[in-house]
Amino acid sequence: MARRIVSLLPSATEIVCALDLESHLVGVTHECDYPPRVRDLPKVTNTLIPTDASSAGIDALVRDRLKTDRALYTLNTSVLEQLHPDLIVTQALCDVCAVAEDDVRDAACRLPGSPAVINLEPQTLDDVFAAIDQVAHAAGVANRAAGVIASLRSRVDAVTARVAQRQGPAPRVALLEWLDPPFSCGHWNPELVRLAGGIEGLGREGLPSRTLHWDDVVAWQPEVVVIACCGFDTARTMEDLPRLDHVAGWTDVPAVQAGRVFVIDGSQYFSRPGPRLVDSLELMAYAIAPDVHPLPSHLPQPVRVYDVRAGHDRSTDRVRRSVV
Repeated sequence: MARRIVSLLPSATEIVCALDLESHLVGVTHECDYPPRVRDLPKVTNTLIPTDASSAGIDALVRDRLKTDRALYTLNTSVLEQLHPDLIVTQALCDVCAVAEDDVRDAACRLPGSPAVINLEPQTLDDVFAAIDQVAHAAGVANRAAGVIASLRSRVDAVTARVAQRQGPAPRVALLEWLDPPFSCGHWNPELVRLAGGIEGLGREGLPSRTLHWDDVVAWQPEVVVIACCGFDTARTMEDLPRLDHVAGWTDVPAVQAGRVFVIDGSQYFSRPGPRLVDSLELMAYAIAPDVHPLPSHLPQPVRVYDVRAGHDRSTDRVRRSVV
């Protein structure tokens, strides 16, 4: 069994802990915050994103980094050396939002004992389950993966079984991962929408998210809109909502007219390809059909926004909010 594990992405941290290896976790990223106890562990990464950056500013910084193949996260090699890991879990999926794979391998080669390095690159829900199995094998606890995966699959099956019993056509859904500029959802998220009983017409299963024009969103005429900005909690996402006041045709979108626009914490849900993607599925199913899908007690209520039925105070640019 791996005695000392370092995780270089939040979803890997959650996988490690789901496998009951939390006591072997010695270092995490600056973003790892779940389960809460990992917040006290040494941080082995830093971010180049200013804490007060606007959404448009973050987008510009990301695009600039993509042009130069430079990640926005850097590795704190001195801390890593002090931790003496024998297993490092990282990723090769996103070119910007984690330490570059080459930097990790170079650092590992310089560490005493040459720790094992595994890369997780899930793009679908099944890939996430495979990643859990991959971590379990690398950590020497292969026998633990089956139970964790079976429990998660049973919850997915419960959602899809309720969807199969629901009457009527599947609603059009827009799951947005950014607002300035708007981004579609990508990778596993369009799949989650489908499994939850919706039709995602802007994102594509297994493919990266993409930049949209607001005209694209309005033209799709979604009946449900879920906003889960990548890396943003609910409060930070709310700061960008006034931009929607200036989107032509927005108030005529069926989801807005029906009061079915929701904000969900995009830092905790939808953006982390780990066990809590099943939580994300349950949140999406509840947002789509709360009369069919009960919200598990451990999950937060999606926040209803832009409810024209409750009224929208344009003079003060505030959205009156209510909970589902």
